[in-house]
Amino acid sequence: MIGRSARLTRVPRRRRAGFAALVVALLAASGAAAAWRVGVWGDARSGPPAGDGPLAHPSPGQDPPRPSPDPFPSPEPINRTFEGLTTFRGNATRTYYGEGPVPSDPEVLWRFPPTGGMCSRSADAEGTRLWCGTGWTGQPNVVDPPEGPVEVRFGAYDRAVHVVHGRTGRELMEPFVTGDIIKGTVTSDPDGYPLLYTGSRDDHLRILALDRGSRPVELWRLSADSAPDPVWNDDWDGSPLIVDGHLLEGGENSWFYVVELNRGYDEAGRVTVDPEIRMMVPGFDDRLFADLADDQVSIENSVAFDEDRGVVYFANSGGLVQGWDIADVLDGGDRYRRVFRFWTGEDVDASVVIDRDGFLYVAAEQERFNARGEDVGQLLKLDPSAAADPLVWSVDVPGGGLWATPGLYRNAVIAATNSGRILGVHRRTGAVRWELELAPPTWPSPVVVDGVLVVADCSGAVRAYRLKENPLSGRPRPLWSVQLEGCVESTPAVWKGMVYVGARGGAVYGIGDP
Repeated sequence: MIGRSARLTRVPRRRRAGFAALVVALLAASGAAAAWRVGVWGDARSGPPAGDGPLAHPSPGQDPPRPSPDPFPSPEPINRTFEGLTTFRGNATRTYYGEGPVPSDPEVLWRFPPTGGMCSRSADAEGTRLWCGTGWTGQPNVVDPPEGPVEVRFGAYDRAVHVVHGRTGRELMEPFVTGDIIKGTVTSDPDGYPLLYTGSRDDHLRILALDRGSRPVELWRLSADSAPDPVWNDDWDGSPLIVDGHLLEGGENSWFYVVELNRGYDEAGRVTVDPEIRMMVPGFDDRLFADLADDQVSIENSVAFDEDRGVVYFANSGGLVQGWDIADVLDGGDRYRRVFRFWTGEDVDASVVIDRDGFLYVAAEQERFNARGEDVGQLLKLDPSAAADPLVWSVDVPGGGLWATPGLYRNAVIAATNSGRILGVHRRTGAVRWELELAPPTWPSPVVVDGVLVVADCSGAVRAYRLKENPLSGRPRPLWSVQLEGCVESTPAVWKGMVYVGARGGAVYGIGDP
């Protein structure tokens, strides 16, 4: 990431001695043999079936076949007791994008703040600079309670967490100010507790209570220096994931945490937490450092969890993708083990996406330009059940690879690339079927709700396209475009006729039909 003017650069931290002795008992080597790949315009080669074959049609005189289950059921949010989009990409597999309808002819209905911008100064390897608006990933939370207004919650470059009215943009709570800028997506408790989870570049991951009056109150914080061997940096980019009363998170210190929250209420009815770290493992190993010839790695993506298999997946900026079986930990035990290892060779900041069959979709950048990255490509489908040879297909994505997390819609993988290309890729074969050209870099992750693709780019435009019933049968049709101030790096949130998104010009916007 060194040299990116529009996004924070990691500040290296010296690796501490004694690492090998620390992790030798934790990590076991697993093979990742070289595998074939599909180029951008290469031949379509089949991999494991993904349920996207042709539909059956009856012959004349035959009874029509009985309806079969939808091979591509709509993903559900992680929150089940109330409506909303409560974490980056909405659920544990990072595949839920919001609730329709998508606006049909929208305009900016409100701007927060109404004038000026959310800005502060922050230092990195390029010096101290002014940062404004919201950045990567920056997707707002939307909480839609049975009673009361829709709440939009987000962290910003003014170092603060904000809660605003979804229809007006009016502040509902005073901002909670941290010690440095907030880059990633906050997480609202999916089980209905009035809790918000957020990282900051000030070294801390925090749990905030929202039931103490007009301002969020900090209940607990975790320092990046809590790891025995922190590597690289002290930020917390990833959007925390709450599963079975546990917080799952990877830090830029390159360690992965499972924290039991022990949520409850006191005698006055106020929410409480009593967190306990139940698991902490490195996002790196000695083999990775040997392959890279450096230790400049961190975890910046939002971890994903396969609930059916009890496995959590995350990757790091050295290109190491890992899967850990944490089912026993979530059930109160202390056993965990690494069950998957794959090296892409290149920085993976995008979140790992899991489909309903357990396949993984991984998006890698181009920074190191090493032989491994050249060999395996930048957009990959992996089969974790085939540990010795998991690469199903991959696509070469020149021009910097991908920062954005891929989106899944029916038989398509939709990927936004650093160079401004939006790709429609066949989920089973990896063949690129169409592409759109936007203003680079396109770091916001693509969002699909009700068959409408919503994307944003660095010209400040938020755009919508109608996908075909078979989303790979042709290019999406343009529907509308709304212009904002500054490059858009953050992922939009779509919710019941509104689109919420921030931009580097300094503001967060509510976009909807007038």
